[in-house]
Amino acid sequence: MGQKKKKTPSNVLGTNRKARFNYFVEDTLECGIALQGTEVKSLKESKFSFTDSFVEIIRGEMFLNKLHITPYDFGNIHNHTPDRSRKLLAHKKEIEKLEKKVNEKGFTLIPLKFYLKNGRVKVEVGLCRGKKLYDKRETIKKKDQNRDAERNFRNDY
Repeated sequence: MGQKKKKTPSNVLGTNRKARFNYFVEDTLECGIALQGTEVKSLKESKFSFTDSFVEIIRGEMFLNKLHITPYDFGNIHNHTPDRSRKLLAHKKEIEKLEKKVNEKGFTLIPLKFYLKNGRVKVEVGLCRGKKLYDKRETIKKKDQNRDAERNFRNDY
């Protein structure tokens, strides 16, 4: 008989809310991230910014660009550089599959969420397609309608 894996509660460090507004997310992938020295401590303190960051596939490897991790306050001369390109860890077949979609269909890879899983920092990367201006307006309109409906529902009861 197969054993069921226990789902561990993930500790979310940060989410990229702007990405869901600017892009349609078609697919997601959980990746590890290669970090140096004090970067993990800065990430755990949520001292990072990834609003403009993106993932690039170069020679079969995934790299996360424009992720700014603030240097750790209690670090020493061996502190990390804040804006370096960081390697993402995923299986080769998954990377090849994503690379095909990015190259042929005009998709982009964008980090959606950073979280801790079993003490390790993970990144949720989304395969995204850009929204047009009218799509963004429609998203805002739906959000406003849902908010108004919720407000009316609360006021009625």
